[in-house]
Amino acid sequence: MPVKPTFDTARSTQLMKQFEATAIEAVRLAGRILTDCARTGFGIRHKQKVIDLVTDADLRSEQAVVETIAKAFPTHRILAEEKGLHTDQESPYTWIIDPLDGTTNFAHGFPAYCVSIGLEHQDRTILGVVLDPTRDELFLAQDGAGASLNGAPLQVSTTPTIDAALLVTGFAYDIRESARNNLGHFARFALRAQGVRRTGAAALDLCYVAAGRFDGFWEMKLHPWDTAAGALIVQEAGGRVTDFKGGPFSNYRDEIVASNGLIHDAMVGVLRENPFE
Repeated sequence: MPVKPTFDTARSTQLMKQFEATAIEAVRLAGRILTDCARTGFGIRHKQKVIDLVTDADLRSEQAVVETIAKAFPTHRILAEEKGLHTDQESPYTWIIDPLDGTTNFAHGFPAYCVSIGLEHQDRTILGVVLDPTRDELFLAQDGAGASLNGAPLQVSTTPTIDAALLVTGFAYDIRESARNNLGHFARFALRAQGVRRTGAAALDLCYVAAGRFDGFWEMKLHPWDTAAGALIVQEAGGRVTDFKGGPFSNYRDEIVASNGLIHDAMVGVLRENPFE
C-alpha cells in the first residue's frame, strides 16, 4: 500500500513555492535590519545569565519575520526564540524562527551570525532557509529536493576519517554552572580531529557542514530554532543527522550530531565515551 503523503501532493509544489518565497522575503528583511543595526548601533540587555544576551536587533528582526509570515499564512503557528509561540491556534504548519543566531558574536562585532527559518508540517521539517547577511549567503533546502547556496547545489564533504576532519561545536549558556557542559567531548574530539572550531552560531555551523566547510558538528542543549532549518539543509546536502546515540534526530531534543555521513559513526563513538572521566 502506498504511503499516504504528509500533505496534498497536487498542491504541494505550488505551496512550497509560496512557503519558500515567504521565507526568503522574511530572512532578507531581517538581514537588512541586522546590517543596519550593526552599522548604526543597538541596545543590549542580559537574560537570566550574564553571558546570555539579547539585543534590539534580535527583537526587531524577530518582529519583521513574524509579521511577514503571519501576513502570508495567518493560520499557521509561529515559534520564535525571543517571544516563544506567537499563536496557540491549531495548524499542521509551524514556522520555527531564530531572528539572530549568534547574538554574542553580533554584539561584539564578530561577523558570524545569521537568520534561520524552518517550516514544519506535522513535526516534519519541510523547508529550511538560513541567511548570513555579512557574506550575503542564502542557504536553502526543501524536503526531498536538495539543498543550495545562493542557488548552487550543496554537497557535504568526502573527508573519510575523524583524524582528517575539521569539526565544529558550541557551548550552552549554563557552561559555568552545569557539569553537562560539552567540555569533555570537546577535549576528546580535539585530540582526535584535525581541528575543532567554535563559531557561536549553530544554524550557520550546520550550513557549513552542508557546504563541506566543516565535516561534522555536535552540540547539546540547543532549541528548535537553532536546528530546524540547518538540520534539513545538512540532510538535503547528503549528510546525516542524529542524536548523540546515533538515533533519530528531533528538533525538540537537545542533542544533535551532523556530519558528512562518512565520519558519523566514529563521532557517535566518541560521544558515547564518558566525558567526565
